[in-house]
Amino acid sequence: MESMRIDKFLKVSRILKRRTVAQEACAGGKVAVNGRDAKPSHQVKAGDIVEITYATGTLKFKVLNIKQTTKKDEASSLYEVIE
Repeated sequence: MESMRIDKFLKVSRILKRRTVAQEACAGGKVAVNGRDAKPSHQVKAGDIVEITYATGTLKFKVLNIKQTTKKDEASSLYEVIE
């Protein structure tokens, strides 16, 4: 099964705009994978549940697919928002 670093996945899926922003969010304890805090190097795979805490609320989604690169209009096919 294919996996990818969480910081890279957040950038490739365009959930966060830049990888450095994703790394800072992970390092700051704002990203959890399957209920556990995730460091930037944490490997995610299809089926994992990711939760990101923003100042205005949270985003919870399920990883559906892993791709090294993706086009802007295909980025949302990599995940499914939950709740």
